[in-house]
Amino acid sequence: MTDLRTDVRASWHRFLDVYEPLRPDLYRYCRHLTGSPWDAEDMAQDAMARAFVTLGCMAEPPANPRAWLFRVASNLWINHVKRDRYGGEPPDVSAHSDPRAAREAAGTLLSQLAPQERAAVVLKDVFDFSLAEIADTLATTPNAIKAALHRGRGKLIDPEVEANPVTPAVLDAFCAAFNARDLDRLTALLLDTTTVELPGLVIEYGAAAAKAGIFTGTLFGCPDEEHAAPPPMRSEIRAHRGESLLLWWWGDEVDTIVRVALDGDRIARMRSYYHAPEVVAEICGELAVPHRSHGHRYWSQP
Repeated sequence: MTDLRTDVRASWHRFLDVYEPLRPDLYRYCRHLTGSPWDAEDMAQDAMARAFVTLGCMAEPPANPRAWLFRVASNLWINHVKRDRYGGEPPDVSAHSDPRAAREAAGTLLSQLAPQERAAVVLKDVFDFSLAEIADTLATTPNAIKAALHRGRGKLIDPEVEANPVTPAVLDAFCAAFNARDLDRLTALLLDTTTVELPGLVIEYGAAAAKAGIFTGTLFGCPDEEHAAPPPMRSEIRAHRGESLLLWWWGDEVDTIVRVALDGDRIARMRSYYHAPEVVAEICGELAVPHRSHGHRYWSQP
């Protein structure tokens, strides 16, 4: 009997051969819509997954894959806003659970715009779509897009700068254990229910899985790596837009960025953006630190 998981994975890999080159532009688009690099990465992952499923139901492949992928992302964004809308007003991104200031990579705040206005402004001013292309992407008319652009451009405001956070003691303890390559001390800082995730790729459940998986691989090298010598990894804490992030360095370059959620004096969740090169490039650029760039896949490229 054919392994269904193997067939789906093979189809997903073929899908990525066509659509993965569009991933940087998709991330940029999502970044402008959401106002957050973390939300943009999640939205881009969701858009790729939705596009993969939708493509299997289409009689013909899209004539313009880039514009179609943006349409999938636009629908996800507008539906998300509709679910969060209260009293008919567009949501305030800065009031969400993400404490960082909501802004574009270029520094312009778009959180005051209605969803169609925001999408129209980004597609026109950032990606230089024509009015007809924007109308097709947002399933409306060129005249409606003209009106949305006029309204949206009049609402843009400057972002506010947030203060640096106070670093929790558990993160200091984590960095000390990480830099000492002490796996037991590392895992003692996690809950039994902790999840460690590479968004869209891998999730490890529990402290034991994290110890055997990402911690061992990061500190001592993966078993299938050509070079068995432990990489010169170290961890440090950096403040970024009101949040304490972990930077994992490989020599003189940041190898990945890790977000951490806490439960009391323990780590409840870790998300490593090793395979999210757009996120790593943006955050490291804002922190003015060098970084290594990795692809979106953990398996070998053809």
